[in-house]
Amino acid sequence: MKELFRKIKKIDKLLQLPELEGLRDLYSDAYLMDSIKYAVKIVRNKINSSMITIENNIDSAIVSETIKHITLEQKPNLQRVLNCTGTVLHTNLGRAILSNRAKESLYSLADQYSNLELNLSTGKRGSRYDHITNLLQKLTGCEDALVVNNNAAAVLLVLTALSKGKEAIVSRGELVEIGGSFRIPNVMDFGGAKLKEIGTTNKTHLFDYENAINKETGLLVKVHNSNYTINGFTKTIPAEELVPLSKKKRIPIYYDLGSGALFDFSPYGIQEPTVKTLIKSGVDILSFSGDKLLGGPQGGIIVGKKKLIDKIKKNQLLRAIRVDKLTLSALEGTLLEYLDMDKVKTDNPTINMLTVDLDTLERKAIILKKMFEKENISFNIKNLNSLSGGGSLPDKKLPSFCLIFEVDDKVSLPKLVENIRLNRIPILVRVKENKLIMDLRTIKEEDFEVLVEEFSRVYKGTI
Repeated sequence: MKELFRKIKKIDKLLQLPELEGLRDLYSDAYLMDSIKYAVKIVRNKINSSMITIENNIDSAIVSETIKHITLEQKPNLQRVLNCTGTVLHTNLGRAILSNRAKESLYSLADQYSNLELNLSTGKRGSRYDHITNLLQKLTGCEDALVVNNNAAAVLLVLTALSKGKEAIVSRGELVEIGGSFRIPNVMDFGGAKLKEIGTTNKTHLFDYENAINKETGLLVKVHNSNYTINGFTKTIPAEELVPLSKKKRIPIYYDLGSGALFDFSPYGIQEPTVKTLIKSGVDILSFSGDKLLGGPQGGIIVGKKKLIDKIKKNQLLRAIRVDKLTLSALEGTLLEYLDMDKVKTDNPTINMLTVDLDTLERKAIILKKMFEKENISFNIKNLNSLSGGGSLPDKKLPSFCLIFEVDDKVSLPKLVENIRLNRIPILVRVKENKLIMDLRTIKEEDFEVLVEEFSRVYKGTI
């Protein structure tokens, strides 16, 4: 054992080994020496455990451990996955995927300076929000707009700016909780607004709002049921029906729309109010997410009356939750596609996946099934349902086509699912009744080849 320890060269000598020449071209000597020190420690432990004997080449063992360490350390934790779950806006998988135009906009500025807060016409300082204001005005009919880092931040900002120290009236049926225990009552308390609950869990009437208004009222708040439903003996007041009361009492309406849609999904059996319709109805301030039904980057988009937006912009909290140039560039690219509503259905991946027809999904299923058959892996095709996910369209089931893999005695389903999840390109599927399910709604055709290759390799290694 002592003889083996004596064979371990000094770090500077190990650094010069020919086998590390490629790494020396990629990394600094300081970084490589730290990595080699780590590798030497591993090799020493293996010698102590008799895992390395006199027959082993110590230099090779250290080189191997050095390469393994650097490979693991340099591998990003945030990585691409293949979403075969059918859930379009999967929160755990990053929700909306960007369109090509949004991606190109982001890439074009990622390694460049930009006119983020420079007005090129005047040469003077400008506002970062100006880059998307005109687009949002045209697409929603709003007077002004701004963007923060997510809709939860938008809710907090609006409440802090418009109802701090005043009462904010909310229906009991809309005192919701979203992911991460983000609760409307708690947010109101944190923002300094005084929550005034009206109605009951299942029924709220217009007179409930009217009776609750007093000289302390600062805001009428509506919260869209974007992640829950209440069915049966229920009544709620749509935001547009609150507008006459709002104008009469001169109390602004704020609508936390949550998911938020610029595209009209109603021809596809999806009943979701559009932002433009709500603004046209007279809602004063409205906020929604960028990475849900809009199909863009994460962000909280606030649109509405200019005098109220101006007040929100003056709130000191805004600077803490503002967005950077990359988010704005991706959002601008997303919004530009909405200028052509006939094309956005094709160009925006989220809208495309939510509105794709069954014939297209069946065709994709047949193609993918045949590709797996060439690898001697048999799937059945079945008509099942997908979900929107991501706090959007909670009760809407989307008919879809899926590939169903029924395991046999040769393979353990839990082990197979774990192995494909831990694969170099993770594959995420649904599991039900001892069946592995791949939903074609969220599988891109350009990913078929890599999906078949990776799944087949892992499956054959699991048998």
